[in-house]
Amino acid sequence: MLLFLPCMAIKATSQNLTVSGVVTSASDKMPLIGVSVLVKGTTNGTITDFDGKYSLGVENGQTLVFSYI
Repeated sequence: MLLFLPCMAIKATSQNLTVSGVVTSASDKMPLIGVSVLVKGTTNGTITDFDGKYSLGVENGQTLVFSYI
């Protein structure tokens, strides 16, 4: 039982967060539609909407990768 408790404490410290934002063009500050936003090394992702907005559930410390063609 004592060996099981430290494992529970480690799992409890990982935090689930919701990251959201707006992706805009550097040149004219207009929102970018259809930008792919992925959590690095996973298949968890989304794309930006008509206003360039996105929202994505991540764990603390994960990296987001943005790509746009």
